[in-house]
Amino acid sequence: MKVGIVGAGNMGGAIARGLLQSKALEPDDLYLADIRQELLQPFAALGANTSTRGVDAVAKADVVVIAVKPWIAMETLHKLRPAFRPQAIVVSVAAGVTLGQMRTEAQGLPTFRVIPNIAAVAGQSMTFVASDSASREQEQATLALFAGLGKTMLIPESQMAAATALSSCGIAYAMRYISANMRAGVELGFSPDVAKEIMLQTLQGAVSLLAQSGEHPEAEIDRVTTPKGLTIKGINQLEHGGFTSAIINAVKAAMQVSS
Repeated sequence: MKVGIVGAGNMGGAIARGLLQSKALEPDDLYLADIRQELLQPFAALGANTSTRGVDAVAKADVVVIAVKPWIAMETLHKLRPAFRPQAIVVSVAAGVTLGQMRTEAQGLPTFRVIPNIAAVAGQSMTFVASDSASREQEQATLALFAGLGKTMLIPESQMAAATALSSCGIAYAMRYISANMRAGVELGFSPDVAKEIMLQTLQGAVSLLAQSGEHPEAEIDRVTTPKGLTIKGINQLEHGGFTSAIINAVKAAMQVSS
């Protein structure tokens, strides 16, 4: 399978790196285009096919990924459509671009709306996929391709806004939580690097524990909150500060913007 990515910025570059690092794609099967030559150089050094012309990225591609800014995504698709192979699959990772909009420009080709998050570069993205005019086999092939970036989930397009708010925006919320804990660690006497190391392992432990046990997070909280203990005092202070409400409101606010 040959993949052409138009746009090597934050998301297009993350997808390209994730596909190469996971070995989901060989460098010679990746075609990457961007008008900024400096963004292409690292991929050229790895053996990928690079060009400053979008048509060069899509002419041989089985899967065409449109990874430009949302406000130019449809214009880009319109300009490049004549160069697509007849059997190509068209994928947009531009937030807010709907399958209905893509259907008009794709002219009958199977289309996919795919929303990864920036953790794709580390092979840990939660990637959401919705399709139009695609067969079951094409859906499975697209899910398998993006599984090289982490976990994939096929969802109705109507859930895309909620998924984006929960996961893509959630990466930033998690970073802010880590940053806040690091600041507290520094105030308690740790260096920033040591505080970061502690927090990363703590979060990895929490994620692994939930994945292994299958329990609701509140059940695990109950296990570590002993009567008159330190943890329950900290938990209650978080709630006095509106921690849970702030997270819920942030996700809902992000959904309103992305829908």
